[in-house]
Amino acid sequence: MVAGTLAAGALALSLSGCGKSVDPIERMGRKASQEASPQAAGSPSAPARPSAGAGADTGDAYKRWGLSEPLKFAPKPDHKPALPSAAPGKVPVVDRIPVPPGEKVVFLTFDDGAEKDPEFLKMAAELKLPLSMFLTDSVASSDYGHFEKLRDNGSGSTINNHTLTHPNLRTLSFAAQKKEICGQQDRLEKRFGHRPPLFRPPFGNYNADTLKAASECGISSVVLWRVSMQINNFQYAEGSALKPGDIVLAHFRGKAELKGSTEIEMTTRMLRRIQEQGYAIGRLEDYL
Repeated sequence: MVAGTLAAGALALSLSGCGKSVDPIERMGRKASQEASPQAAGSPSAPARPSAGAGADTGDAYKRWGLSEPLKFAPKPDHKPALPSAAPGKVPVVDRIPVPPGEKVVFLTFDDGAEKDPEFLKMAAELKLPLSMFLTDSVASSDYGHFEKLRDNGSGSTINNHTLTHPNLRTLSFAAQKKEICGQQDRLEKRFGHRPPLFRPPFGNYNADTLKAASECGISSVVLWRVSMQINNFQYAEGSALKPGDIVLAHFRGKAELKGSTEIEMTTRMLRRIQEQGYAIGRLEDYL
């Protein structure tokens, strides 16, 4: 794991957009002081995961969604990895999970919530994709039921916080940041019955006030990323291949943002790239 920096760091990487009504530039998470904390109590438990060598989808589901072989899934670890402790009054920043040596596992995260494709519901359910969803109220709230169906499809997917309106938090005061984070915590708890433990700042931009506000809002970890799925391929913060423990960023996007491609086509390409590099998919919340 590499923790993010409180100021703008060297690992900034421009990535294409977050969906309608938000800024079209998403940036790579940044390094910070080495901080981390255990996951907040009360998060939903995940269904049992299949073994690392087995595909969770049954029959020919993988073929129906454009894959040549079943996906591999990492089993839930016996113990969550040890992470450095957070600074007092702040939450840790995580952009890669410290997995055991030789364990090739990555994690799928989807942001914003602008696109609500009913076919994607079928894809995620049939392939049993464990998605960590980071939702922005201004774009996702028009149909939170869509994301509730993704959460409840048996794959262990979760709903997390991505602010109320998707601002650049580093430009806001502490009070304004806390309103964005706590406000979305309140709305998600009211709608889904659970206060999320994970938070992702828009564009990967944050500062010391963000980490303090997140702590006061009941967040246990700020989650960034090292790999972004573009329309056809991955974009990496470093190197040209996945690394064990990588957190992969994707978005709920439609054809307008994907230059004519669909959310399903983008996701199929992402899963193929993961398979080509010999990786299994893990559930992020099993490790944090």
